[in-house]
Amino acid sequence: MESVSLCLDEPPEVVNAGVGVHGASTAHEAFRLPDLWQLHLYSYVGRLSVEGAVHTIRPGRVSLIPPDTEAHFRYRGKSQHLYAHMRLPRVGTGQSVPLMQDAGSEGPLMAGLLRHAVAALPVSAARASAEVWTVLWHIAQLTGSDEPGHRHSAVTLAQAYIEEHLAEPLPVPVIARAARVSHTHLTRLFRAETGLTVIAYVRHRRLERARHLLQSSTLSIPAVATAVGIADLQAFNKACRRGLGAGPRAVRATALR
Repeated sequence: MESVSLCLDEPPEVVNAGVGVHGASTAHEAFRLPDLWQLHLYSYVGRLSVEGAVHTIRPGRVSLIPPDTEAHFRYRGKSQHLYAHMRLPRVGTGQSVPLMQDAGSEGPLMAGLLRHAVAALPVSAARASAEVWTVLWHIAQLTGSDEPGHRHSAVTLAQAYIEEHLAEPLPVPVIARAARVSHTHLTRLFRAETGLTVIAYVRHRRLERARHLLQSSTLSIPAVATAVGIADLQAFNKACRRGLGAGPRAVRATALR
């Protein structure tokens, strides 16, 4: 088994979470959880075999094993990992995710979230489920696979950078640097995955945030314009008319009506 299908539209039900310790008395274990998914974040070197597919275990790698699937683990002495055993919803849009992948720079964040889940579970199952749900979303977005349903990691990084810096100038080379790809490559990826140029996407997100602030807050129109990176009021008025179909005052009045 090389990949699994996740439905993440609803939170998981976390049944157990903790630190697994193996390999002290045996170099090989085989087991399955008939009713539960297994999420492991590893801190050791070993090997995992699932339905004939062999996966190398290394520190910082993360795996997801579906219910009723026998997993064979081979250890090199005492081996530890963070884990969560859970039920996942069976409704919603499935996402194909590699069974094993490298968490990379996301590893420390995932480890922190899983530790929070471990600590929260005896007190609040809902809090534990929320922490693990966040981990699952990070796992689903790790790879830049070309398979349908996967977003390239550079596009995900670029979109995150744009959302955090809408109030600032956003030249494409700066966004590309944050996404760790070249200007040209990001432009190509962005158009393929969103149907928009990077500049058009930034304009769209600025106006959607402006719509929200105009209709859902009492911020002044100059403050809204500054918050979305179009501080010039004349330019903001023109952008709203072009992108939202009306000037800022009219957009706000629509919500009031």
